[in-house]
Amino acid sequence: MKLGARMLKTGLAVAIALYTATLLGFSSSFFAGIAAVFAMQPSIYRSFQTILEQIQANIIGVSIAIIIFYTLGNDPFVIGFATILVIGICMKMKMSESTISLAIVAIIAVLAVVDSTEMSFMNFALMRFSALTLGIFSAFVVNLVFLPPKYETKLFQKIDRSTADILQWLRVTTRHLSDEPVLKGEISRIQEDIRKIDNTYKLFSEERTYLRKNHFVKARKLVIFRQLIDTTKESFEVLTAFQQLNEKSNSVPVSFQSVLVQELDKVIHSHEKLLLSSMGRIKKQNTEMLQKLSEPDIPKLIDTLIQVYQEDEENRLILLPLASQLMEYHRELLHLQTLLKSYQQYHQDEHLEVLQKEG
Repeated sequence: MKLGARMLKTGLAVAIALYTATLLGFSSSFFAGIAAVFAMQPSIYRSFQTILEQIQANIIGVSIAIIIFYTLGNDPFVIGFATILVIGICMKMKMSESTISLAIVAIIAVLAVVDSTEMSFMNFALMRFSALTLGIFSAFVVNLVFLPPKYETKLFQKIDRSTADILQWLRVTTRHLSDEPVLKGEISRIQEDIRKIDNTYKLFSEERTYLRKNHFVKARKLVIFRQLIDTTKESFEVLTAFQQLNEKSNSVPVSFQSVLVQELDKVIHSHEKLLLSSMGRIKKQNTEMLQKLSEPDIPKLIDTLIQVYQEDEENRLILLPLASQLMEYHRELLHLQTLLKSYQQYHQDEHLEVLQKEG
């Protein structure tokens, strides 16, 4: 099992919250630890974004607990009613799930164990509120100071890994060498990987820059990353189209299959070359080779496809979905080429942060 930075930070935040709560003399300091778990966020920006919401949820939970206690008591069914009420209020305010969970913890922390203390109820409720707030601030400080996430590096690694998998399966599938059940499983896995890439891109886009110069650098990188992701998605759509075509491969003329494989190999090579160039693994004096992306002649391939099936009404539509995906794939590659060429030509002092792949 691999321990991620967020797991380590969550553990550290819990330890700090518990230790601090004990030093301050809070009873049941474990509530501070629970709050730290729910308050931990995947990025520094989201920590800033949610800390006020979390404190607000804590106030709502404790306030409703106080009102419920003085009006209805703390019977288990009453606590259940208070929980439903808090969830409804938090959802109305469009709070996140983790924040709603924190408000529920506040309700339970105040109402469920009030009978086990000799303190006055108001002091008890204030103590619980302080413990939960301490947990929230512990998570915030840990997320701010320790192991700040590098989403740019993570994003590039995920794009590189997913693209390599897709292109490998494209080479195998176009030659009818893939095992169908295995390919279906890989397509599902890659689809999930692409979803994670989108999520990482969102986290990277949320990271704040405070200098004007860095703001423009970040904006340019976001454009490059967005196009890298779009190109990867199009290559995945081509792989899916080939997988669906496998069952009808007997209807495709052998001569056309051969041309199709040759042209697609050129497109795959172009994609690999662009990806390597974006990583800075191609010599600068050879970056003009990016201009030779026109090697794969996809439009001509589509014309050939139309000619092959012009007189075959039954089968001529079989390859049209694939033809459409190939055109889109090639278009995205040309757009990526244009962006990379501009980026490398006018921003030579900038670079995308790429580390060696994690083992």
